[in-house]
Amino acid sequence: MTMPISAFGDEIADDFEAQLKYLSELNIGMIDVRGAWGVNCSMFTDEHIDKINALLEQYGIKVACMGSPIGKSPIQEDISMESDRLCFIAGVAKKLGTKNIRMFSFYPEGDVTPEVMQDAIQRLQTLTDIAEELDVQLLLENEKELVGDLPERCLEILKTIDSPRIRLIWDPANFVQCGAENQVDEWWDELSPYIAYIHVKDALLSDGTVKPAGEGDGQLLELLQKLHETGYDGVLSLEPHLAIAGHSSGFSGEEGMKVAVTALRKLMNQVGIEEG
Repeated sequence: MTMPISAFGDEIADDFEAQLKYLSELNIGMIDVRGAWGVNCSMFTDEHIDKINALLEQYGIKVACMGSPIGKSPIQEDISMESDRLCFIAGVAKKLGTKNIRMFSFYPEGDVTPEVMQDAIQRLQTLTDIAEELDVQLLLENEKELVGDLPERCLEILKTIDSPRIRLIWDPANFVQCGAENQVDEWWDELSPYIAYIHVKDALLSDGTVKPAGEGDGQLLELLQKLHETGYDGVLSLEPHLAIAGHSSGFSGEEGMKVAVTALRKLMNQVGIEEG
């Protein structure tokens, strides 16, 4: 069983070539593109895209996913803003050689009531329909303070929309920070049919502190074992947040990324997973 490792390059540096150079030194052949030269992927120009593609070819690294901010916005805002952003990022994604687009499930104004859940699902359905038209893959990340924060809410969203165009990014640390205990033991069976991507970071239930894989309460070892047993053929994407875990991005620096890569490879070796 082999699985490729990717990483959020802007967790290493703002400069895109510096991102690729360090990933190459770590023998990682894929990258999640969230930002380059301090510019978010939702604002890339044709000049950015041309420079990125030239550097990707130079370093022999492929884009695994666009780390877009789609859906990380208030649920009461007009959906056209996110629809337009999806159309734009879909174009960027295709130019960079991927169909995968990370996205989110909106900030509620208050509690996640059944009405709020239905509103979020309707909005996500609109984006899923657009993804179908544009032939791109939406990857919904679970995240604290959004509608799709807890495992049961992610499950409701994905079961209701029931489309292969929207699938789950399982982020163990984010589930931990929402208070989800024993997440793999409790939720693997129900959520696994919807998983298409994995974010690799861990966290402590006690205070939410982000940790390298295997050093927190996110059941990373158990998750990798399940992925191995079921023949998961997707990406393991490092989003370590070991130095800064911000609202819209995170940062680890070169040393933090090295720690994160080492921790993941240690767990992969324990499970018997080879890098693809």
